[in-house]
Amino acid sequence: MIVRKLRLRNGWSQDQLAELADVSVRTIQRVERGHKPSLETANALAAVFGVDVTTFMTEHETMISTEQEKAATTSEHLEPDEAEALEYAKGIKDFLSGVAAYVILAAVFFAVKGFHEPVLYWVFGGVGLALTVQGLVSFEVIRLPFQDLERRLVEKRLGRKL
Repeated sequence: MIVRKLRLRNGWSQDQLAELADVSVRTIQRVERGHKPSLETANALAAVFGVDVTTFMTEHETMISTEQEKAATTSEHLEPDEAEALEYAKGIKDFLSGVAAYVILAAVFFAVKGFHEPVLYWVFGGVGLALTVQGLVSFEVIRLPFQDLERRLVEKRLGRKL
């Protein structure tokens, strides 16, 4: 998440960041999804963003670093409200990407098969309905019971609020 925050703060796409850090776009995608970057990738990202490499390390790895190293460098962290806002923005982006794909596929299929195929109406009607529900959830118009499930499970496991 911290990589996504820093990338968005700089106004870069995943492609641009990958090029600047000299890593693959797939590597950037994995790191943004929460996978631990290799030391080489962490160093490259730290150099690009101008932050300490410990920014991209786990808490255990960070504790191993000396206090002097930490004090001498700039470190970024992700606040809970920032993480929530990033997840919200990702949900909206995913929804809009789905709408774009839906419109393109519908246009192509109707152009190829014509408007006289009833099966296309059923298929794209069903997908359109699913997209509508996803949009309502993404824009928080409706709340489904399982949306807070992950947070509730974590709080139950910790025995406290996040």
